[in-house]
Amino acid sequence: MIVSSRTEEQNKGPAEQGRGAAAPLRAAHAPASDAPAVRPPRQPRRLGRLGAAALRTAGNAIALLSSRRSLAVVNYHRVLAQPDPLLESEPDLVAFRWQMALLAECFNVMPLYDALRALDAGKLPPRTVCITFDDGYRSVHDLALPILREFKLPATVFVTSGYVGDDAGNMWNDRIIHVVQSLPAALLDLSDLGLGCYSLSSVEARRLSAARLTEAGKYMPPAAREALVQRLEQMGGLKDDALMLTPAMLVALDSNNVEIGAHTVSHPILTSLDDESARFEITAGKTQLEHLIGKPVRLFAYPNGKVGKDFDARHVEMVRQAGFTAAFTTAVGAITGDQDRFQLPRSRPWDRIPFHFGLRLLSWMALSNRQPR
Repeated sequence: MIVSSRTEEQNKGPAEQGRGAAAPLRAAHAPASDAPAVRPPRQPRRLGRLGAAALRTAGNAIALLSSRRSLAVVNYHRVLAQPDPLLESEPDLVAFRWQMALLAECFNVMPLYDALRALDAGKLPPRTVCITFDDGYRSVHDLALPILREFKLPATVFVTSGYVGDDAGNMWNDRIIHVVQSLPAALLDLSDLGLGCYSLSSVEARRLSAARLTEAGKYMPPAAREALVQRLEQMGGLKDDALMLTPAMLVALDSNNVEIGAHTVSHPILTSLDDESARFEITAGKTQLEHLIGKPVRLFAYPNGKVGKDFDARHVEMVRQAGFTAAFTTAVGAITGDQDRFQLPRSRPWDRIPFHFGLRLLSWMALSNRQPR
């Protein structure tokens, strides 16, 4: 239910009053009509020669002084063509490019499977980093791949197999975000569903509301979550563009030094499922992807990835039995040789300054964060 607010209408500027549903899209994606027509382009961030040399030297010293080598795995989801305030954790092209440039200049970027084998063999180079993406967004193909090729960087994409294809639809969280972007500036009342009310009065309010709804949806039973999303879509009334990879894109990534890993069929929280359903999600996701690319799928990433909350020991054993060689969480830290190969950490520095971004990766390597063994 959308509840109009006289106070919110009074608080709008003259350019916003009376615009109805069109205003939120403009607020979320473009300057208002009284703003400058053209914004100056964002300048790419630069590390500089001294900063790059300092990171390489520090990384080599960590390797020399440590009793064991460690591997940092950097994780992404989407790459955006331009910044979006409702997706502020996702890098746009400018940010992604400087991050890849930094990794290419300061670290040894290896294919994930090869890096794990080198770690097991005691032959991992210092400052080794691997690049991964989750879910299977087509921006990995359209936007990230050209930059990866430019810097000759390998990567791995963990694909949710049930969303591959033009007719597969978008993931439920993206559908929620799209609706929150498109609804008029009012109060979204979901009290009858036990979810409370959500303000859509500003870009920041929409960002917080989208985050709250997404967090609430994560742990709903799938049927209840789909009912919520469909209700929101009926309110929004606008169809979103397809966001996920097609089979042809999947094959193209595989042929361009991007390994395909599995991420279940429908991206459920595994602990919310009975054992039979969880096992199907794990094994069928692997089988479906292998059928598409014509080769074994060796690596797995747990949806949402929180140890003990989103998956537990039952699911770790299911992944082993399915024939994977390693599996990844979303825990922060570096991988060492004595960690459980089916509960390996993987995260991404949140720093927006290149030198800090590199330092955080090195700090993970130095600390060699211990995960369950």
